[in-house]
Amino acid sequence: ELAKSSDHLIVVVTADSSATERWANGIAYFSSSSNDSSEALDILRFPDWETLPYDMFSPHQDIVSARLLALSKLPHTAQGILLVPIATLMHRIAPVDFVSSRTFSYCVGTQLDREHLLRQLSLAGYKRVETVFEHGEFTFRGSIIDIFPMGAETPFRMDLLDDDIESLRLFDPESQRTLQTVDQIDLLPAKEFPMDKQAINQFLNNWHDTFDHNPDKCPVYRDIKDGIAPQGIEYYLSLFFDQTATLFDYLPSNTQLFTDDGIETAAEHFWGDINYRYDEYCIDPERPILKPNALFLPV
Repeated sequence: ELAKSSDHLIVVVTADSSATERWANGIAYFSSSSNDSSEALDILRFPDWETLPYDMFSPHQDIVSARLLALSKLPHTAQGILLVPIATLMHRIAPVDFVSSRTFSYCVGTQLDREHLLRQLSLAGYKRVETVFEHGEFTFRGSIIDIFPMGAETPFRMDLLDDDIESLRLFDPESQRTLQTVDQIDLLPAKEFPMDKQAINQFLNNWHDTFDHNPDKCPVYRDIKDGIAPQGIEYYLSLFFDQTATLFDYLPSNTQLFTDDGIETAAEHFWGDINYRYDEYCIDPERPILKPNALFLPV
């Protein structure tokens, strides 16, 4: 009721991901079952990566997609609810202008430069494949271009007539059958960090300023130098930027904040896990890691 009557975003900070699910289900149920016939509430989630601190695994593309969708919407959200676990809120993330500066729109009837689109997709971190099945993938097949944008529920197919976009169709990635036609598609970046030449150079320079180890013996350094994003690169995110942000930086100034029971204990526990894992993994000279304060907000 508060969210529906407010002209500002409401944020609920939960103790953990399971609490976030309970909140989401409860809000959706009561919102849809109320007698208010107004439009349904926009319920955003900023999910956890579901990896442990300093893991050598990257989050699933569907999780990254949901996070990027939330980051793209938050600065302009005038009404709705954002749900976020406290541990997720403690992560440092990309600067606010990162998503907006790498978001592109395409409309039916406009001209398309294929080479320019290919460069945009590559710089945004999309992966070229033969058949599109997952977020962050694309394929070029003559006059047909398939892309599965981050933040979208389904991929889309772009049909070209010479250099004009003749149609945009959403399709089922499993059956490859058309679901519906649309007039416009927005493309978010495929990752939470840039992988263009400038970003790679910044990463390498920051690496030299941060670590004393011989970089040629570090697989992560060599992969980034070759333009490859290795597994677990998210825990080097701050090296891609001059300065990172937090989720607080994305929130409108009049945001109203609610906190769930137990977030203080959960935050202390997570901070303890971070430092324990840092002490355990920081001794490997071939995989030096960033100090906790470079990647996380302390309690």
